[in-house]
Amino acid sequence: MATSEDVKKLAALARISVPEGKLTRFAEEFDGILKYVSQLEELQVPKGEPLLPYTNVFRADADPHEKGKWTEKLAEQFPAREGNALSVKQIISHD
Repeated sequence: MATSEDVKKLAALARISVPEGKLTRFAEEFDGILKYVSQLEELQVPKGEPLLPYTNVFRADADPHEKGKWTEKLAEQFPAREGNALSVKQIISHD
Protein backbone atom coordinates (compact mmCIF):
# COMPACT_ATOMS: atom_id res chain seq x y z
CA MET A 1 0.00 0.00 0.00
CA ALA A 2 1.32 3.39 -0.98
CA THR A 3 1.72 5.97 1.76
CA SER A 4 1.57 9.73 1.76
CA GLU A 5 5.38 9.72 1.96
CA ASP A 6 5.53 7.61 -1.22
CA VAL A 7 3.31 10.15 -2.98
CA LYS A 8 5.54 13.00 -1.76
CA LYS A 9 8.64 11.25 -3.11
CA LEU A 10 6.98 10.51 -6.44
CA ALA A 11 5.77 14.11 -6.71
CA ALA A 12 9.30 15.35 -5.99
CA LEU A 13 10.70 13.11 -8.74
CA ALA A 14 8.06 14.39 -11.15
CA ARG A 15 8.73 17.97 -9.99
CA ILE A 16 5.09 18.65 -9.18
CA SER A 17 3.51 19.95 -6.02
CA VAL A 18 0.76 18.00 -4.28
CA PRO A 19 -1.30 19.73 -1.60
CA GLU A 20 -1.17 18.05 1.83
CA GLY A 21 -4.94 17.50 1.79
CA LYS A 22 -4.76 15.38 -1.36
CA LEU A 23 -1.87 13.08 -0.38
CA THR A 24 -4.14 10.37 1.09
CA ARG A 25 -6.44 10.39 -1.93
CA PHE A 26 -3.50 10.20 -4.33
CA ALA A 27 -2.02 7.29 -2.34
CA GLU A 28 -5.30 5.37 -2.75
CA GLU A 29 -5.46 6.18 -6.46
CA PHE A 30 -1.83 5.16 -6.85
CA ASP A 31 -2.64 1.76 -5.32
CA GLY A 32 -5.52 1.35 -7.78
CA ILE A 33 -3.27 2.18 -10.71
CA LEU A 34 -0.61 -0.29 -9.59
CA LYS A 35 -3.24 -3.00 -9.12
CA TYR A 36 -4.55 -2.38 -12.63
CA VAL A 37 -1.09 -2.40 -14.20
CA SER A 38 -0.15 -5.57 -12.28
CA GLN A 39 -2.58 -7.45 -14.53
CA LEU A 40 0.21 -7.40 -17.12
CA GLU A 41 2.12 -9.89 -14.97
CA GLU A 42 -0.58 -12.47 -15.68
CA LEU A 43 -0.18 -12.10 -19.43
CA GLN A 44 1.22 -15.24 -21.07
CA VAL A 45 3.66 -14.23 -23.79
CA PRO A 46 5.47 -16.92 -25.78
CA LYS A 47 9.22 -16.42 -25.57
CA GLY A 48 11.22 -15.87 -28.71
CA GLU A 49 8.22 -15.16 -30.92
CA PRO A 50 7.34 -11.65 -32.06
CA LEU A 51 4.00 -10.38 -30.79
CA LEU A 52 3.22 -8.63 -34.07
CA PRO A 53 4.12 -9.74 -37.59
CA TYR A 54 5.59 -6.36 -38.53
CA THR A 55 9.03 -5.79 -39.93
CA ASN A 56 11.10 -2.67 -40.44
CA VAL A 57 9.46 -0.63 -43.17
CA PHE A 58 12.22 1.97 -43.49
CA ARG A 59 14.54 2.06 -46.44
CA ALA A 60 17.92 0.42 -46.17
CA ASP A 61 20.82 2.72 -45.30
CA ALA A 62 22.30 3.76 -48.60
CA ASP A 63 23.01 6.90 -50.59
CA PRO A 64 19.65 7.81 -52.17
CA HIS A 65 21.34 10.43 -54.38
CA GLU A 66 24.81 11.81 -54.85
CA LYS A 67 26.24 13.83 -51.99
CA GLY A 68 25.54 17.57 -52.14
CA LYS A 69 23.02 17.33 -54.97
CA TRP A 70 20.45 19.50 -53.21
CA THR A 71 22.70 21.45 -50.83
CA GLU A 72 23.08 24.61 -52.91
CA LYS A 73 19.44 24.61 -53.99
CA LEU A 74 18.33 24.49 -50.33
CA ALA A 75 20.93 27.05 -49.24
CA GLU A 76 19.71 29.53 -51.88
CA GLN A 77 16.28 29.57 -50.21
CA PHE A 78 17.71 30.32 -46.77
CA PRO A 79 17.26 33.93 -45.60
CA ALA A 80 20.79 34.59 -44.31
CA ARG A 81 24.27 33.14 -44.85
CA GLU A 82 27.68 33.72 -43.37
CA GLY A 83 30.15 32.17 -45.79
CA ASN A 84 29.29 28.48 -46.05
CA ALA A 85 27.16 28.58 -42.88
CA LEU A 86 23.44 29.26 -42.75
CA SER A 87 22.64 31.92 -40.19
CA VAL A 88 19.59 31.70 -37.91
CA LYS A 89 18.04 34.03 -35.35
CA GLN A 90 18.87 33.09 -31.74
CA ILE A 91 15.77 31.64 -30.04
CA ILE A 92 17.30 30.28 -26.83
CA SER A 93 18.89 32.49 -24.24
CA HIS A 94 20.59 31.73 -20.95
CA ASP A 95 19.10 34.63 -19.01
